[in-house]
Amino acid sequence: MTVLRSIGLFGVAALAEIGGAWLVWQGVREQRGVLWVLGGILALGAYGFVATLQPDPNFGRILAAYGGVFVAGSLAWGVVADGFRPDRWDLAGAAVCLVGVGLIMYAPRG
Repeated sequence: MTVLRSIGLFGVAALAEIGGAWLVWQGVREQRGVLWVLGGILALGAYGFVATLQPDPNFGRILAAYGGVFVAGSLAWGVVADGFRPDRWDLAGAAVCLVGVGLIMYAPRG
């Protein structure tokens, strides 16, 4: 159950961080206005709190693993929100990152 909770938290964190960055991007680069930017700032702040809910107590491990989730999640966000079409190298790179997440977070230790 702990692994499932951790994976779910990574998903929520990805939505908050990637979504927040996208909102800021839309507000500034696409000139949608200050409310988009403020929404992005709030979402980015929420990401910081969600990361603290991970069951592992090691900040460095959590953020390192989240980096791999961020890579894969960013590509997925681009597909859904912007019509981006990743090529095979994008997909291969994301798969490598997710394998790294699994090793960092869920490999047996002791």
